[in-house]
Amino acid sequence: MNTSDQGRAQDPPAASSGSWTDRADDGSGEWQIGHSLVGQFLARSPIGMAVMDTDLRYVWINDALERLGGVAREERMGKRLSDVLPRLDAAAIESVMREVLETGCPAVDVEYHGRTSADPDREHAYSTSFFRLADDTGVVRGVGYMVLDVTDRWRARERLALLSRVGAWTARTLDVFRLAEGLAEVCVPDLADLITVDLLDSVLQGEPLDRALSGGQRLRRVAVRSADGDAPEGIAAAGRPVQYPPDSPGARCLAGGTPHREALSRQGCEGWIAADALLGPAAADLGPCALLLVPVRTHGRVVGMTTLLRRAPREGFDEDDLLVADEIVGRAALGVENARQYTKERNTALALQRFLLPRRIAAHATVEVATRYLPSGGGVGGDFFDVIPLSGARVALVIGDVVGHGINAAASMGRLRTAVRTLADLDLPPEEILAHLDDLMLGLIAEDSPEERGQAPSELGATCLYAVYDPVARTCVMARAGHPPPAVVGPDRSVFLPDLPPGPPLGLGGLPFESAEIELAEGSLLALYTDGLFEVRGQDPDVGLERLRAALADPDRPVEDMCGEVQSTLEVEGRDDDVALLIARIHGLGADRVASWDIASDPAAVSGARAVAGRCLEAWGLGDMVFTTELLVSELVTNAIRYASGPIRLRLIRESVLTCEVFDTSTVSPRLQHARTLDEGGRGLFLVAQLSRRWGTRYTADGKVIWVEQEIL
Repeated sequence: MNTSDQGRAQDPPAASSGSWTDRADDGSGEWQIGHSLVGQFLARSPIGMAVMDTDLRYVWINDALERLGGVAREERMGKRLSDVLPRLDAAAIESVMREVLETGCPAVDVEYHGRTSADPDREHAYSTSFFRLADDTGVVRGVGYMVLDVTDRWRARERLALLSRVGAWTARTLDVFRLAEGLAEVCVPDLADLITVDLLDSVLQGEPLDRALSGGQRLRRVAVRSADGDAPEGIAAAGRPVQYPPDSPGARCLAGGTPHREALSRQGCEGWIAADALLGPAAADLGPCALLLVPVRTHGRVVGMTTLLRRAPREGFDEDDLLVADEIVGRAALGVENARQYTKERNTALALQRFLLPRRIAAHATVEVATRYLPSGGGVGGDFFDVIPLSGARVALVIGDVVGHGINAAASMGRLRTAVRTLADLDLPPEEILAHLDDLMLGLIAEDSPEERGQAPSELGATCLYAVYDPVARTCVMARAGHPPPAVVGPDRSVFLPDLPPGPPLGLGGLPFESAEIELAEGSLLALYTDGLFEVRGQDPDVGLERLRAALADPDRPVEDMCGEVQSTLEVEGRDDDVALLIARIHGLGADRVASWDIASDPAAVSGARAVAGRCLEAWGLGDMVFTTELLVSELVTNAIRYASGPIRLRLIRESVLTCEVFDTSTVSPRLQHARTLDEGGRGLFLVAQLSRRWGTRYTADGKVIWVEQEIL
């Protein structure tokens, strides 16, 4: 081809010869289009057209392409695309043209983006179709293409994609910080080079929105993101407080509740950043930028602000960008409001949960205890623990997990824990405690039936582990209802899970519970936990149990440190289920703190029982308590001799309190009576109740124990 001839728009490279007539001379009735008409058609087409030779050099372009690219026709002829439009991805475009030349298959609607001389400050999108050109003999002469500016279509598609992505983020999380981070990730770099999201602290805490912003309130930065990875020096980091100066664009945006955009010089942009952070100098090499401020509104109230910034040479924000940003932030604001409501409900449930859990664990001479309660990322659950002092220096260790999340689960947990405490005061064996709790849960389920409530029932049920440690015998009796067994750590650092009878979860009914007894060496550890500690979605539970064993393998550390080690090793923060953890180091009571005597079933033996008890207290340095203790021993031993048969045993235990126990073979429980003035009996237990801190009865395999406790003076 002759490039000098075919460079003229009115002289296209392929056209039919002849003139334009109304009808063909052969009488066919068809139109005949002459060479000049085809030339005008190609040259004046609103679609940009060009012909490239086999070396991909321009040999012809029309007027539309000249305007579209902003490069004169004379400057294009004989040159390649990369020579005349270097700000386009010429290598990729020429690769498509070579493929079309080699295969002959057209490439239709190939889209690419870039800047041209016609509009160097704004990125455009182009849709181009390429096709091979050959002469009448079939010799390939080059490739032609037609190009359209589809920037509006491209930008509309990108904006819809942004809206779709931010909608997906709002539906994915109810955490305000994650929501803000998602908004920042969606907008950078597609909509802005830098974004910050600032919200009121009350929103983050789930508090009610009681007043509108006036522009001067302090906000909290919840997200900041830059296309460069790091925000410029001076921009406040996430978590820091932010307060915009009066009459600044930020303060006006917050007060007015309407979006604001403006172009800033280098000095103006640096000043904005310095004012934004109030932390010192801004980056010196920032350059000019464009600023877009969008208030975050919920229920007509401004609760924060999103700041978007573009750096040169990127074009500034136009009206369409403002509308899109306002729509994106508006959709995110719906998620923020949902998150605020969720946070409010979660905080309420968490406050209820923590109120219903033990506020402090009472100190015990035989058990060192540390506990943790960690709410899940999805909400508060019904996990609980408790440490309950029992008679005879024994201690009950309890842990459980009520099904569900939220306020209902926390309330059910409170009812269950109260029942556990009440039943523990009766000194029942662990398996009987669980049986009574099972009956309680069945009653709660019946109360929650759809017939009573007029709606679908909520899920109810629970698991529980109840363990009683006896420091005198150094044994632990345990029973469980659908709960994982505890981990036991021996002084030799061995970690094992005792083989306990499984037992059904509470609320099934009709199935029995069984207990098992294990011996514990001095200084052993017991770790009670809920399944949220080791069960992670997508992970084998055995992996979690092995990590638990590894975290417990050093029992010499303080129990508080052990709890922290388990928490960090198993990475329990933010899990789908809440976690309760109780770690106890147990100690036995030595022979110097326990004394026992067999008493003959003879009234004459009462005086002897008083005497040995008195001598024991003198040896323990408790001489001031001898008189009262002798009265209690006399009454308890006398009742055992009078109403029971068989052997009788007296035992004194010195711990944080002084305990006096009388064992007999009778299963009849004594009853406190209020004797009338003329009655000769019935005052014994009343006297016991008046002289002791507390008293009670517990049953054994051979009979019962009557016990009383006194404060050590």
